[in-house]
This record gives sequence, C-alpha cells and structure tokens, in this order.
Amino acid sequence: MPVESRQGRGATRNGVPTRFNLAERVVDGDWLDNVEALDGISPRRTTVTIEKPKSILTRNSSPDIGFDRSVNPYRGCEHGCIYCFARPTHAYHDLSPGIDFESRLFAKPDAAKLLHAALSRPGYEAKSIALGTNTDPYQPIEERFRITRSILELLLETKHPFTITTKSDRVLRDLDIIAPAAKLGLAAVAISVTSLDPGIHRTLEPRAPSAKKRLAAIRALGEAGVPAIVAIAPVVPMITDHEVEMIVEAAVAHNARGGFYLPVRLPHEVAPLFRAWLDEHYPDRAAKVMATIRSLRGGRDNDSDFFSRMRGQGPWADLLATRFEMAIKRYGLPQARFNLRTDLFEPPRSDQLRLL
Repeated sequence: MPVESRQGRGATRNGVPTRFNLAERVVDGDWLDNVEALDGISPRRTTVTIEKPKSILTRNSSPDIGFDRSVNPYRGCEHGCIYCFARPTHAYHDLSPGIDFESRLFAKPDAAKLLHAALSRPGYEAKSIALGTNTDPYQPIEERFRITRSILELLLETKHPFTITTKSDRVLRDLDIIAPAAKLGLAAVAISVTSLDPGIHRTLEPRAPSAKKRLAAIRALGEAGVPAIVAIAPVVPMITDHEVEMIVEAAVAHNARGGFYLPVRLPHEVAPLFRAWLDEHYPDRAAKVMATIRSLRGGRDNDSDFFSRMRGQGPWADLLATRFEMAIKRYGLPQARFNLRTDLFEPPRSDQLRLL
C-alpha cells in the first residue's frame, strides 16, 4: 500500500513483504500505482481488525527464555518502535512490517474465553503466563477493547501466575487486579525503558509513553506491592548505549525491584526498516551503528541462535555486560528474578465464562 503521512510513525517506509509469496500474486507495479493515483496521499489512520483465533496460549521450548507460554491480545502495535522484533509477523497477513504494523492492528476480543478453555483442560499444569512478549498489551487500543484486563481478571480468579512486559504506564489502570495478584505472589511487571532522552524517544518509539511516565509507573507499582522490574531493552549501539548507567540509576531512584538488558535484534524485515530509519535520523553514524550490530551478531544483522541472541558476542557485547554488572552493583539494583507461585492455581469454573 502507498505510504501516506509518516508523522508520528516509527518506520520510515512501508515496503512489500516478500517471504510469503505476495510478489507472485501482484503481477506488476501497476496495481500499486493505480491505488495511489485513485486514492491520493492522505494521512494514515489506525484501523483495527477483529481476529478470531482458535487458541490463545502460545507455547515455546526456547532454553534461553524464562517462560514456556504466553498470551498476546493484539497483533501489531501502535507504539511504532522501529526495532520491534514482532514486526515480521505482519507479513503473515501480506501486510508490511513497516507502517502497516503500526497502523493496521488486530485485536482478539475472545482471548479470555480461549484462555478459560485452555486452563480448563484436564491435566493442565500452571506455570507463569507472559503477557507482552510480542506486542504491547497496553498499547492505546487496550483502553477501548480491554482485552488485557479481561485476561488478568481470569488469571486472578484462578490464582494463576503471570508476568507483564510493557512500555506503557497504562498498566496502572489494572492495579486493582495486579496488586491483589502480587500480594499472593502471582504477578510481576517489567517496564521497558530504552532512553531517557526525549529527542531519541520521539523517533525510536514515537507513540509509546515517555520514560518519565514509565519510571513513575515503576514507582507506583512498587508502592502498590507489585514487583516492578526495569527492562533496558533493547540497547542500541551508538544511539542509546551511553544511557545504560543513567537508566539503572533512575530505576533505582524509582524503587525498581530488579533489572535486565537486551541488545537490539534485527530479524527478517526489521533490518532494512532499521537501516532506513538510521539513514533518515542518524545519517552521521548509520554505518557505524550497523557495523557494531554486526560485530555483536557474528558478522550478521541478526543472530537467532539460543543464548547468544540474548546477549550478543564479541568485545562490544562483553563491554556492555561488564558495564551493566558494574552499574547494578554501584546503584544496588538486583538482577531481575521472576519467582512466582504456581501452587495456588484453581482450574476455572464454568460459571466464570459468563463474566468474560
């Protein structure tokens, strides 16, 4: 689709997904040219499509991830973070991982009902469910759809452990659910803080709440008895890496219970989108940024191998690890731990379904 106004968007272009045969179905460029000629150039509006999946609980067996199941209420994310490793999933729908990912969203209103069915299966064993592992469960459309809230209501009812990862202080709107769950040892929240610099934030994560709001959310969560973790994720070489120590210090000042970091990952279509973003916003250092990323990814734009994908490799990765370890020791920030109870789980009752 033609790219309309890019104001307030993270990606600098849209692009056509190529991994799922779309190119074979579009015979030539005339079709796209005609669309642009007929429709003209107009501001891109966010649209939401209702998705009806058959299941909602996603399983993984990755040895370098601290959870084996997750729930994602939404596909696509309006926050527009240019580095988001979930962008390539939009190509499954023949949509662009670029601006389409930020503006053509999918919501799953039946998520809580599907989760109810999954938790009701005979022999189900409770382990922590992660929310926000793919796209943000508290992006702006949650205010309208409240899908994340309905999921949390079910998890509290069944005393099922869960973690939340988000870039948004909107998580505080569900404190009436999260705080009682945390009191039982069932909940923890990780707030991602990538940069304290408003100028960097405006282009890197254009529609996500500011770092100031996220840090305030960490404090508010802690005051409500919820373990709040700071996630310095991702760390972008030559763009945000100089802020690691400052973010650790700020997180401690806001009473974070722990912290972790992750270097930037650029899988599939994310790499060319990220390069285009660098060329537009940081042309003076674009080549150096990509060279550093390749150095910590074994000479590639991305490393998908277990364990090394989470920390990187080589001198730059080693230096980042050392800096983070020194920072958390200096400011007294523990390494992040998610030790949640699993022994309180009660399978959902059939009458709970009417409340979802």
